[in-house]
Amino acid sequence: MHEMTIAEALIKQVLNLAEQNNAEKVCEVEVSLGVMRLVVPEALDVAFAALAEGTIAQGAVLNQVEKPITARCRQCSVEYQPPLGDMQCPQCHQADFIIIDGDEIILKSLVCDTKEGATQQ
Repeated sequence: MHEMTIAEALIKQVLNLAEQNNAEKVCEVEVSLGVMRLVVPEALDVAFAALAEGTIAQGAVLNQVEKPITARCRQCSVEYQPPLGDMQCPQCHQADFIIIDGDEIILKSLVCDTKEGATQQ
């Protein structure tokens, strides 16, 4: 289950950012997940919640935003959003492409409580 490894890295980054910004509680975390990473959302939710337990991120809502695959054909330069398993260019029908988007995991934002009130990072 690679979701546990993803959640470990995510929690580490979240707690580090929260500490840098003097947060008392992490309320919400938004993460962008590329489709090519094959993340099972429910498994990531469970892993995140388990690893957050006992930290200032305990109970935080994990918002997962799925990013579709975007590819650029090396033959005709068309950009397209192929389904997983069929990367063929819709214009020239070649499977010679580069991935532009959809292969990333990015921490997009945190909403935290601080002594001054809620802040978004």
